[in-house]
Amino acid sequence: MINDESLAVIMTSESGELGDLVERLGRGDPGALADLFQRFSGPLRRMVAYRLDARLNGRLSASDILQEAYIDALKRVPHFRPDMPVGAWLRWIVNQRLIDAHRQHLGAQIRSVAQEMSIHPIALPSTSGPRLADHLIGPMTSPSQAAMRNEFVGHMDAALRCLEPLDREVLALRHLEELSNNEVADFLGIHKAAASKRYVRALQRLKEALTQFPGFVDDAE
Repeated sequence: MINDESLAVIMTSESGELGDLVERLGRGDPGALADLFQRFSGPLRRMVAYRLDARLNGRLSASDILQEAYIDALKRVPHFRPDMPVGAWLRWIVNQRLIDAHRQHLGAQIRSVAQEMSIHPIALPSTSGPRLADHLIGPMTSPSQAAMRNEFVGHMDAALRCLEPLDREVLALRHLEELSNNEVADFLGIHKAAASKRYVRALQRLKEALTQFPGFVDDAE
């Protein structure tokens, strides 16, 4: 059994290994990038899965995007600084690859999120409203809830559209991509306290928006 002391040793060891990899990457070691990309592969794959436009299914896969992003990252190794949050750095590279893929395959059909999120310096391929709504509703297994699920998702999607784009983005990062508050702050380039406040405010505004649908909040809770 792993006790608290053993867990602390494991966590310290993992933290030390990450620090060593970041230091090696800062020295331009491509082998460190391979290890770091593997370490962050889960979150990066979730990012691509939730943000790759459904119209590209059959043309591109998450693996395609990640392979191309890895090549992009190799080219950018000389510009990496050890004081940068490495997880956010990798996400920025994958994010740019996603944007390029959408522009290449969909062209004018894609509207940059940067047009909506003028206060945010990073253009982000938007998660679809229904996809985020479906995730926030969660599984409903009872017969009565299952019958209403599509209606609930529709209401949730409508409520999400009432939020500011950055608030929707924070909810997507926290719930769809399962990032921590600190990871959200690093990626968005905002203070950790600001990311936390944004998240709490987004949840409150979402709940307020849902009150326009009688019985929804009580039924969903």
